[in-house]
Amino acid sequence: MAKSKLLKGDIVKVISGSRKGESGPITSLSKDKKFVTVQGIDVIKHVKPSQTDTEGGIKKVPAKLNASNVGLLDPKQKESTTRVGYSIENGKKVRIAKKSNSQVK
Repeated sequence: MAKSKLLKGDIVKVISGSRKGESGPITSLSKDKKFVTVQGIDVIKHVKPSQTDTEGGIKKVPAKLNASNVGLLDPKQKESTTRVGYSIENGKKVRIAKKSNSQVK
């Protein structure tokens, strides 16, 4: 399984695709870490009726975005995206934003 530098709860910005420019926190990651769902980014789909949901129709479903299409927002410069690096502080490995060299929570 690939190591992902994005984690659940990180604030990300969509950097490519039809939703370019939108941002929000990551709500879930796929098992293989290739897809992320971002809060507030939905797609409209037709859903067929099932036993649990007897009414089908057109509904909003959270969009699964490829992890390469989102970038982590810099904690200091709220507009720009950055890459994630690591540093050792007090014997613990912490994530840092490479642009501003500030810690990512």
